[in-house]
Amino acid sequence: MFKKFSPSTDVSGQTSVKTSVQRSIRSGILSQWSIDQDTLESIWPKKEPLILVKCREHISIYTLHGEPLFFQHFDGPFYPTLRMVHKYPFLLPMVRVDRGAIRFLLAGAHMMCPGLTSKGGYLPPPDKEIKAGTPVAIFAEGKEHAVGLGITKMDTEEMRRVNKNTGIETVTYLGDDLWALQKL
Repeated sequence: MFKKFSPSTDVSGQTSVKTSVQRSIRSGILSQWSIDQDTLESIWPKKEPLILVKCREHISIYTLHGEPLFFQHFDGPFYPTLRMVHKYPFLLPMVRVDRGAIRFLLAGAHMMCPGLTSKGGYLPPPDKEIKAGTPVAIFAEGKEHAVGLGITKMDTEEMRRVNKNTGIETVTYLGDDLWALQKL
């Protein structure tokens, strides 16, 4: 999504978000992410105005004082930026890929099930199963911080059972153009 992204050519406009829309965004984030009201308040204070940056391919980036906080594709789920996940690693459910998948992830590839189910990979236990269509933080074996964000293409139990095909569609990753963008 952000493999080739340039603010000078891909941004079509910036507008301030109405208070009523901000309330609906807040409730959407609280229902999607595993956080409480206080954590969201520390990330994005209620009295602070949110700016919507409209980009190509129906991508919306929401910024606070120029810093990208989260983004959305069409009317899909809200994704925090990777920098936000580094500050608050508990925002999204976590999965981990093995060492062999790291170079592919950093090149923007989608994550295949074998990279998640092998010895170095991690999928949550069955009682904490992640459903298909859920945004997740992708960690790498031996690394402290998340190296990417993605959306699950199948349930985690199905990933274990099938163990082939794409398990997670990568949305943003360490080193892409959104990562390089600190202010917008």
